[in-house]
Amino acid sequence: MTPMTAASKALGTLALLGGGEWQDGCRPIDEYLLEVSGASEVVVLPTAAAFERSDLVVERAVAWFEGLGVTVRPVMVLNRRDAQNDVNVKAIKSAAFVYLSDGSPLHLRSVLKESSLLSVLVAGYRNGGVLAASGAGATVLGDPMVDPRGGAYTVGLGVVSNLAIFPYHGSAADHLRQRSIELLADDAILAGVDEHTALLRPPEDHWRAIGAGAVTLYSEGHVDSYHDSEIVTLKM
Repeated sequence: MTPMTAASKALGTLALLGGGEWQDGCRPIDEYLLEVSGASEVVVLPTAAAFERSDLVVERAVAWFEGLGVTVRPVMVLNRRDAQNDVNVKAIKSAAFVYLSDGSPLHLRSVLKESSLLSVLVAGYRNGGVLAASGAGATVLGDPMVDPRGGAYTVGLGVVSNLAIFPYHGSAADHLRQRSIELLADDAILAGVDEHTALLRPPEDHWRAIGAGAVTLYSEGHVDSYHDSEIVTLKM
């Protein structure tokens, strides 16, 4: 099954955030995701922050979700070995709501690519769970993937194909944004997602924007912007 087919038949909810997770601006997003998941616990993977005090990332997630009335279960997958560890894989299997933190997209990709953990993550989403990913996490789930080293493209994990995510779209350096727009392949879509904003795909298969900012799509010379609760038209 190709990544595109897998995503199109998913029974769960995918949330691709432009960054700034676990802050006040994201409260409506997380409240929505908690409601649709029915979860009383959020599994947090601080993988992308492996070299950026992942323990502090977990502390921030715990404090944030406690304020929303749920607990956090961190799964400390920080390297490739962790992503193949049966204990970690089993910990993800039962999760109704999994959250990938921000950090380094290149490290996150190297850890998850073709791993047992990624297979379980995708299966959980396809079978009805919530998969949320912010910043680096959102970047790697598409394919192609925006390369943070200069705005060009590299290979992503392909949970959704023909879609590239550009996080922090509203606050990114102009030259990086422009480079990603100019180098976009004709058959792909670039989604610029602002901080505290998500490109959301619910089970009914209609993408939509949620949050304080905008989702801006670039495709074949067209630019379209969408705001909170608006249906996002992705011709894929």
